[in-house]
Amino acid sequence: MNKPLASQLLQRPAAFAPYQDNQQLRIDPAAEASAHAAGARVGISQAHESALLHVTGSATYTDDIPELAGTLHCVLGLAPVAAGRLLGVDVDALRAMPGVVQVFTAADIPGSNDWGSIVHDDPILCDGEIRYLGQPVFAVVAETREQARRAAALAKQVLRVEAAPPVLTPREAHARGQYVVPPMHLVRSDSGLDETGIRARIAGAPHRLQGSLDVGGQEQFYLEGQISYAIPKEAGGMHVHCSTQHPSEMQHLVAHALGVPAHAVLVECRRMGGGFGGKESQSALFACMAGVAARRLARPVKLRLDRDDDFMITGRRHCFWYEYDVGYDDAGRILGAAVTMVSRAGHSADLSAPVMTRALCHFDNAYWLPEVAMHGFCGKTNTQSNTAFRGFGGPQGAIAIEYILDSIARTLGQDPLAVRRANFYGRSERNVTPYLQPVRDNVIHELVDQLEERSDYQARRAAVAAYNAASPVLKRGLALTPVKFGISFNVKHFNQAGALVHVYTDGSILVNHGGTEMGQGLNTKVAQVVAHELGVAFERVRVTATDTSKVANTSATAA
Repeated sequence: MNKPLASQLLQRPAAFAPYQDNQQLRIDPAAEASAHAAGARVGISQAHESALLHVTGSATYTDDIPELAGTLHCVLGLAPVAAGRLLGVDVDALRAMPGVVQVFTAADIPGSNDWGSIVHDDPILCDGEIRYLGQPVFAVVAETREQARRAAALAKQVLRVEAAPPVLTPREAHARGQYVVPPMHLVRSDSGLDETGIRARIAGAPHRLQGSLDVGGQEQFYLEGQISYAIPKEAGGMHVHCSTQHPSEMQHLVAHALGVPAHAVLVECRRMGGGFGGKESQSALFACMAGVAARRLARPVKLRLDRDDDFMITGRRHCFWYEYDVGYDDAGRILGAAVTMVSRAGHSADLSAPVMTRALCHFDNAYWLPEVAMHGFCGKTNTQSNTAFRGFGGPQGAIAIEYILDSIARTLGQDPLAVRRANFYGRSERNVTPYLQPVRDNVIHELVDQLEERSDYQARRAAVAAYNAASPVLKRGLALTPVKFGISFNVKHFNQAGALVHVYTDGSILVNHGGTEMGQGLNTKVAQVVAHELGVAFERVRVTATDTSKVANTSATAA
């Protein structure tokens, strides 16, 4: 018989107040007491739950899973030019190579030849248009990995291509009007001005700063490369072990590539050897190809990239090009700002749109901009499709305003920290972001005051100036830079999580959750939370591999 929910579960959330004022309302005293008695309170430092496995080499990564009898190995053949048309593939020459079992092209994919995470514009294998140097054109499956590598290395000999001039830089893409998604625009005025009025306000300011800035990208360089191991199961099922930050997305995309329902695909990830965003969406290409080959051949198939192929195929942090126009007063306080951001998205959309969204939402960083006009363009180039990287657009947005403030400080001959202070968000006023979110719990003023004092900033700055005056070649620098960073997804329904908790009769607890472990200690933190809430010792909790059959429809593990 159903029972009514406990009254504490029906309590309304506490009204928002400064953290110090409502901290006690967030804490369940009974849970705190039992957790304290068990020595399992959250906040007590715990060793990483896999630390012993890591240091002894016993931690199981995807490539460490014992290979089943009959396992085949897949290697991708890559395009030798950055742009052009694929005229043909000499498949017979590849099949004649020793150990080769099968060669796959786009025509052999039974379902959708696409692994695009948001926009469906990213072919698993080249569909006729060559989009970038290193694009997968065919897949060789052989008895051994070395045999597959030797065959795939013949790409230049077996491919007939017609090369075309590539577009390589965001500035060039912007000049041509080539974008992977529609442009984004965000205009906000404290005075009710439109963009024309904002630009007039900038032009009429006591001081004006105009310029451009180029910021490069970054390679994630996870220690464990991209890898998937697909195992056919009964009744058309597929079990994919994949090094990925987003098992649910891998499940759906593999299912689409195979032309089967999502329930026919199980994706599992015990741990990754690093991700940093590079395995959020782009693991899908390799999971899909391994799954397609395994289903066609009815044998397990492993696809593990060499480091050079990983660099050639996968994207990295988006590089950005900026143009800015800023008006400011004698104190360095910004009166109005207009900025255009153009990213090098690469040949497809991937995650470029949400990266640009976050870049626009982080341009203000910790500073109030009374009049601001921002425009974001995701330039389409003949390069790898750039993707998630720690910060996910936040650093690209914040670096622009920080560069601008440094330039203002140099122009006025002021300490850059003083200029930053002049622009900090306020509390009761000057506290609304360009995207109209009030800044609450603002502690930036006290925080910077404490940092300045405890770091001995002024004395160290004077010492740096003295050193630089006496050193014609070597120079030193000192900076104190604040960061305001959004900790959620811009798409609200992604801000969710799930867990399956089993409590056994001996008091031990088994937990499965939708996040993925990539060295950051997530499983340790989850075990701590469970131990804390149940009031048991940390050692009584075990966290199992992330598995789409346990917790479904999850978001990516990302930051």
